[in-house]
Amino acid sequence: MSSYRATYEASISKPEEFWGEQSERIDWFSRPSTILDRSRPPFYRWFTDGRLNTCYNALDRHVVKGRADQTALIYDSSVTGSQRNFTYAQLL
Repeated sequence: MSSYRATYEASISKPEEFWGEQSERIDWFSRPSTILDRSRPPFYRWFTDGRLNTCYNALDRHVVKGRADQTALIYDSSVTGSQRNFTYAQLL
């Protein structure tokens, strides 16, 4: 829990620094030059000039990095009592 608390505190105390570091962990078509646009409070905007593809970050990059056959999604229905696993490749 201390790791969670430290991460949470970092995100609250220095949000631009924290989210700037986190943004390095995803793939961008065009990296944002500004992490947080505070020019129109209270209408703040994150990563305004950055461009990315959410689907690529959720699936494609995992396949490219060799995780194609690893489980990406577990479907577990309490209604039907069925469970099914899907790999990154299957979802892609």
